[in-house]
Amino acid sequence: MAPTRQPAPAPVYHPPVVSHPAPPPKPVYKPMLEDQCGAAALQYLVGKPRTEIPVPLDPGKRRVVCSSCIVTQEYRSDRQTIVFSSETGIIESVKCG
Repeated sequence: MAPTRQPAPAPVYHPPVVSHPAPPPKPVYKPMLEDQCGAAALQYLVGKPRTEIPVPLDPGKRRVVCSSCIVTQEYRSDRQTIVFSSETGIIESVKCG
């Protein structure tokens, strides 16, 4: 009697490995290093009461906001933003934006 032949095992399917390159990182917004709004000249105000903020020559290029106030988030490099504590009235930061 001839030996019985065993059927060959079914091939195992391995899906092809598809390598997708990682998407490029999104650019991180970094404000210009230059002081385009003149905030550096007003850094002396940090830690002082908001009543010491001088009247601006061009009110359209400065905004004074409290720390809990809702403000728009658009960045304007030519605008000074002065933030004071809503609880104490003390100036927390002076920056462009």
